[in-house]
Parts: sequence; C-alpha cells; structure tokens
Amino acid sequence: MKILVACEESQAVTIELRKLGHEAYSNDLIACSGGYPQWHIQEDSLKVIKEHKWDMIIAFPPCTYLTVTGNRWFNIEKYGDKAIQRHKDREWAVDFFKAIYNSDCPKIAIENPVGVMSTLFRKPDQIVQPYHFGDAFEKKTCLWLKGLPKLEFTDVVKPPERTKFKSGRSMSTWYAEAWKLPQNARAKLRSKTFPGIAQAMAKQWTKELK
Repeated sequence: MKILVACEESQAVTIELRKLGHEAYSNDLIACSGGYPQWHIQEDSLKVIKEHKWDMIIAFPPCTYLTVTGNRWFNIEKYGDKAIQRHKDREWAVDFFKAIYNSDCPKIAIENPVGVMSTLFRKPDQIVQPYHFGDAFEKKTCLWLKGLPKLEFTDVVKPPERTKFKSGRSMSTWYAEAWKLPQNARAKLRSKTFPGIAQAMAKQWTKELK
C-alpha cells in the first residue's frame, strides 16, 4: 500500500511500515535523520498530498503554535509584536492541520500533543501514552482519525517518574531534562515518536488496508 507519513523527518513510522512491505514515504521540509533518504520526500506536505494518490496518510504536523504549553507567549499586552506574530503563526498551523485532515484520502491519522485543536477543530478520537505500548515514558499524544480505528494498547508498563518543581507543578523527567538542551535539539527530542507507538500505528492501521 502507498502510505505518506507527513511531517516526519525521523522516519520512525515509515521504517516500521517498510518492514511490513508497504510503499511508505516520510516527508518534511528538512532532510530525514532516519537513514533512508531514498524513502524521504523533502517537500511541502500539502503539495505532496495533492500531487500523489495515497492509500493512507499519517501526519505529525508542527505543534509549536498549537500546544497549550506555549499559551503564555500569546499574551499581546506582555509580548507585543512577538505575540501578534505567534497568533498569525497559530492561524497558519490550524489551517495546515485542517487541510491535511480534509485532504482526498480515505484513511488519515493526525498526531499532536494536547492543544488548541480540541477547541478550534474538534476533540481527538484517542489520547495515548508511550507507556501504553511498552516504552516507559510519558508524553500525552492525541490522535485525530478518519477511516481508521483507535489503537489497541500492546504492552502497558509502569508510567515513569515525574520531576516536581518548587511551584508545585510536575513534569515527566525526560521531558524536563529536554529543557536543558539547545532549542533545535530540544524540539527534536520532544517531538520524538516512541518505538512502541510507531509499531502499533504501522501494524494495526495497515490491517485495514488488507
């Protein structure tokens, strides 16, 4: 089956799909880091979606302007022009997300963290965690599905420890450690697709295509 994994430079899901014999391609504006450039389309995702016929699209659109963790930066009174620009960037991100979901493909899955799409679009069909699929990490992941079933948990393990702050808030320790990295490295790590979820997506959703 011909499958596009949009906005995926890591190739985590693409590789799992290829293992199962599918004609899968990762796609992003930047070069891939997964080691298989021959399976990567470095181009605008919407252009790639429109120019080819896909049996399935799995997308990981940028979450920088959609996640709730960055809401404080949208305060125009406090951050002025930077906040105004972020509002414009959010509008673009919302339109990009919706354009993928509404594209001409019968089976679509879109992944994003908890964010504004729950109110500006609709609530996700499912929320999963890496520890539902054998990886002892915490990263609440929302899935919007069209023509695809919810993922079945494959190996539920104990949730990881959380780092507690003086403010009383807490955060998954690996996620908290990521804040110590340079911005680009931090963003790449935080957008990581864990192996268990990648395998579940590849195996469970392609059953629907057989």
